[in-house]
Amino acid sequence: MHDLVIRNGTIVDGTGSSPTTGDVAIDGASLAAVGTVEGPGRRELDADGAVVAPGWVDIHTHYDGQVSWDPVVAPSSEHGVTTVVMGNCGVGFAPARPDGHDFLIELMEGVEDIPGTALHEGIEWRWESFGEYLDALARTGRTIDIAGQVPHAAVRAYVMGERAHDEPTSEEIDRIAEVVAQGIRQGAVGFSTSRTILHTSRHGLVPGTTAAPAELIAIAEAMAETGRGIFQFVSDQQGLGDDQAWMAEVADRTGVAITYSLAQTPFAPTAYRDALEEASARSAAGQSITPQVPARPTGMLFGLQSSFHPFMAHPSYRPLWAEPLEAKVAALRDPELRSRLLTEDPRTRSRSAAFLATAWHQMYRLGDPPDYEPPAGASAQATADREGRSPQEVVLDWLLEDDGRAFLFSPLGSYVDHDHEAIRTMLEHPAAVAGLGDGGAHCSLICDASFPTYLLTHWVRDRRRGPRLTLEAAVRLQTSATADTYGFADRGRLQPGKIADLNVIDLDGLRLHGPEMIHDLPAGGQRLVQPVDGYVATIKSGQVTFEDGEPTGARPGGVLRSH
Repeated sequence: MHDLVIRNGTIVDGTGSSPTTGDVAIDGASLAAVGTVEGPGRRELDADGAVVAPGWVDIHTHYDGQVSWDPVVAPSSEHGVTTVVMGNCGVGFAPARPDGHDFLIELMEGVEDIPGTALHEGIEWRWESFGEYLDALARTGRTIDIAGQVPHAAVRAYVMGERAHDEPTSEEIDRIAEVVAQGIRQGAVGFSTSRTILHTSRHGLVPGTTAAPAELIAIAEAMAETGRGIFQFVSDQQGLGDDQAWMAEVADRTGVAITYSLAQTPFAPTAYRDALEEASARSAAGQSITPQVPARPTGMLFGLQSSFHPFMAHPSYRPLWAEPLEAKVAALRDPELRSRLLTEDPRTRSRSAAFLATAWHQMYRLGDPPDYEPPAGASAQATADREGRSPQEVVLDWLLEDDGRAFLFSPLGSYVDHDHEAIRTMLEHPAAVAGLGDGGAHCSLICDASFPTYLLTHWVRDRRRGPRLTLEAAVRLQTSATADTYGFADRGRLQPGKIADLNVIDLDGLRLHGPEMIHDLPAGGQRLVQPVDGYVATIKSGQVTFEDGEPTGARPGGVLRSH
């Protein structure tokens, strides 16, 4: 008798093969049979009419702090994710000097918009080395499996202390490489660094952002000596640009696998195509270079509850910063304040903030159900032109909808042509995998942890403005493709002997609701979540962790370590 049998489902096995109808049997934590199951199960789930797929493997998250206090690891687990990779973009919490905790928290708060108060209250620092960090996390069961990467900024701070932003000496470079290799030997699945000017804290750019090729190559060479681990980075050079030379040298000299974030940018709108072809050429030459691409544009959500919106830096708005939502709404409906606000410009030293606050051509109502592929004619600028108003007035009206709980969608990259065609090109390219959901991060501005669900709702079922993806393609992108990128050979496919991580999904009833702001982080910190309907069951290591969208209390998840 099997422990669990799922009957009569539409099996999408994660390999890209066409769906079939059949059963899945589970014994313990492993898949026992896929196809026809004759024997009974101690428990049986009727999946007639539902999709049965592997659990999603999300390789770009920032749960590094949250996993130390949250066994559910929401919102990713609520969207069918059963495995996450943390420690992306060069920021994280290990290794950590005993006197360096505040610095690491300030980096994470600045780069990933995670409330510092929540991190200060929620994290119990029971580690110094990366291995001790994994050991501490392994003491608590979770709904999902977690894997970590050694973050460049943390290593620099550990080795260089207050000089973390400076150029390291040759001796410090050797020590940095040694600490990275040690972390991988202790179980880290990779190393990460940031090469983008968008990642800053009050101390400036993230340590390592401008690291010279000699430092990056030394790290990669140390990784190569361990025989495992992937090199992850995020860059402003979306078509590789100036980063192409050192990345190619890392690949040529060390053979270390590389993965990086890829998007379409306004200043080089076709460069992503060159990056995809470069990755294919490298793959043909036996090298592993994998672009991670988004399921939709990285979407900033401007709202009166968000950490940013177009009026945030206006002098007349500043007194409202700390006011509760109801008070903000009442004040902004006052004709005198409204008139004054609409005549002001944002006062900020940040050029990027000033641009984002006035990019009216790429601000849209999000709505519920949310629309992440709005036409150009739906922008604030186009609406203002039609109605003979200023875009500022249009945006203020939108922000006040739903008693101030409405959100505006402002795509950050991959929306140059006001559609998802560039994203489709990237998703369909054989060199790319799905990523960049940023689960656990950007708590008050971005809510993209729902990417896995969006691949099914929008790309498979609902898209109207262009071709869709097949169900089997969308599933492969976030199961076997992502698992293979990080060498997780035991998951991502529904095959006997693989780990029993599955989703049972009512595809017709799958629905993404509009994002909501909740206050459930430690110290009352706020974060955006996106409720979902349609996940009949999520199974992790053979145990049902979610049923009809509700957690069951099962905690079979653990810590994955490189080996």
